[in-house]
Amino acid sequence: MKKEIGIGFLVGIICTTIGVMICTYIIAQVKDLGFEQTFKLYSESGNLWMLLSLGALPNLAAFFGFLRMNRDYRARGVLLATFLAAITAYLIYFV
Repeated sequence: MKKEIGIGFLVGIICTTIGVMICTYIIAQVKDLGFEQTFKLYSESGNLWMLLSLGALPNLAAFFGFLRMNRDYRARGVLLATFLAAITAYLIYFV
């Protein structure tokens, strides 16, 4: 059971990381900036929480995919990773 939740948590963290990278890349293309420049711009302006929040969206696909495959414990792990991303975004926003 703990192993399944751990696998789901790892999948959630990976999905969030990939989501942040994709969002940063899309924004960089729209603003005609580089990937690093866009990330630095959001970091310096205090809006890094926006990228993190948008980056957590792919967790929806992983969560419902695990539920569809009857992998409930892995879905719980993805949900824990999503909560971690939400708490992190909250802390970045208010601190």
